[in-house]
Amino acid sequence: MSDGRAEICNIAQALKDVAAAAPHDTALIVPGRAGGRWTFAQIEGNTCFYADFLARQGIKRRQRVMLMVKPSMPFICLTFALFSLGAVVILIDPGMGYKNLLRCISSVEPETLIAIPRAQLFKRLFSKSFRTVRRHICVGEAFGLLGRQLPPPGRHPADFIMAATGPDDPAAIIFTTGSTGPPKGVQYEHRIFQAQLAQIKNYYSIGPGDVDQPAFPLFALFSIALGACAVIPEMDPSRPAQVNPRKFIATIKKYGVTYSFGSPAIWEVVGRYCRSRGIKLPSLQKVLMAGAPVSGDLLRKMFAVLPAAGEIHIPYGATESLPVISISGREVVEDTWKHTVRGKGICVGRPLPGVLARVIPVVDGPVADVGNQLPVGEIGEIIVKGEVVTKSYCNNEAENHLAKIFVGDGFWHRIGDVGYFDAQGRLWFCGRKAHRVLTANGILYTICCEAVFNQHPKVRRSALVGIGKPGRQRPVLIVEPYEKIDDPAGLRQDLGNIALAHEHTAEIADFMIHDAFPVDIRHNAKIFREKLAKWVTEGRGSEGRGQGLRRQRTGCR
Repeated sequence: MSDGRAEICNIAQALKDVAAAAPHDTALIVPGRAGGRWTFAQIEGNTCFYADFLARQGIKRRQRVMLMVKPSMPFICLTFALFSLGAVVILIDPGMGYKNLLRCISSVEPETLIAIPRAQLFKRLFSKSFRTVRRHICVGEAFGLLGRQLPPPGRHPADFIMAATGPDDPAAIIFTTGSTGPPKGVQYEHRIFQAQLAQIKNYYSIGPGDVDQPAFPLFALFSIALGACAVIPEMDPSRPAQVNPRKFIATIKKYGVTYSFGSPAIWEVVGRYCRSRGIKLPSLQKVLMAGAPVSGDLLRKMFAVLPAAGEIHIPYGATESLPVISISGREVVEDTWKHTVRGKGICVGRPLPGVLARVIPVVDGPVADVGNQLPVGEIGEIIVKGEVVTKSYCNNEAENHLAKIFVGDGFWHRIGDVGYFDAQGRLWFCGRKAHRVLTANGILYTICCEAVFNQHPKVRRSALVGIGKPGRQRPVLIVEPYEKIDDPAGLRQDLGNIALAHEHTAEIADFMIHDAFPVDIRHNAKIFREKLAKWVTEGRGSEGRGQGLRRQRTGCR
């Protein structure tokens, strides 16, 4: 350990501390034939072995390293090893599509690629986007062609010294989901990970003795650093809605999983499976759902399978700032959901300790000053400030200028959402700022409008889009049904009646059916409304994937 130990701010130091305190406790379980079980001492030993190996390959502090490895022991230990070296870990969702993937890789200019053979081959096919990569390390059989092969962990050197990283040293680049535009690389300093670790530990009471089953691989790092055991589920993390519920539930039961983090898309599948088969999950004390709005119906479904004292938490934030606000599932079910279904927005809770949140007037361009907070009940733009809030995007000054408000020696992040505070200090989410529908009669907010249509028994979910020039947009409501609609005219009548029954949806007169909404890769739940708007303007609603429905204003009451 270096002489500057007390000054080190690094999540890898947390792993060292946990391994020293409980070396023989289980830290990681990877089910399946190619998996295994490792203690904290073994994870720490493998991390040191990999760090020493990577250092001998020339990886140094502040060098950017793209990691394209499946959730596994090597993924966990390589990530901790890179943090230990002070390198900058680049994590990217491989399922975001080739165009976005290549653009993202090119934008962050990695110097080293640590990847499975398939990803190394991908680099060869699209070498232009990897033009800055000078070093290749293959996690798997390299065949002498795909770079230096990562050796299996062996005895680690006793004299390995962790880089003395400080709070403001760069630690990682993590990409946004791209739900309202191209994905952006968010720069994480070591202080961000430390602050997130503290929030998870203190607010959600997670630590030694817990067993986590994270559907998002990065959360396994937090669990292990907190002294909890992480169980890597048998699933494709880029397709959470396609999770195999039988396998997901089997590992919860087998390993006594006490808490699990995942998108609502996962819990919809798991909850439905449990309910249809009368399955209970007695060990699962805590569920965290994030990434998209969570319905009261889903919460009730999940509470039915959890133990009586089981908790559900819904953290709110973004890749640039997470978590900043949180609400319990019981508060939603018992209090706020009845207001949501009437079009009042989705209550996301109260700011977490150390986090400041404000609602300011909506501005579509840059903002030079925070100004005054809007009064209770008035919808505006949500901004946040705190230790978990990131400062900038990588190589993207244009987006930095739009997303950050610098005030004195501090800054606020513009989340890109609109909402309002109620009299109890709770924040209500009304939709993405970019998704507002600006009609000649005023503003329609997506979440507020869609909620009333989502109550129709045939509607799985809906999406409001605006067609035309802002200020004169025509609102179009697109629905994704649970199953094929045999009576479009009947659905038109129903949706028209719903629209006219609520003042804030009365001017919506155009309805379309889409059999499968385009959604984000990471959570499989955020609706790509821009793609749906394009689908409408191209007239594809009359083709095989949808049906156009226009309500006549007369005769629909």
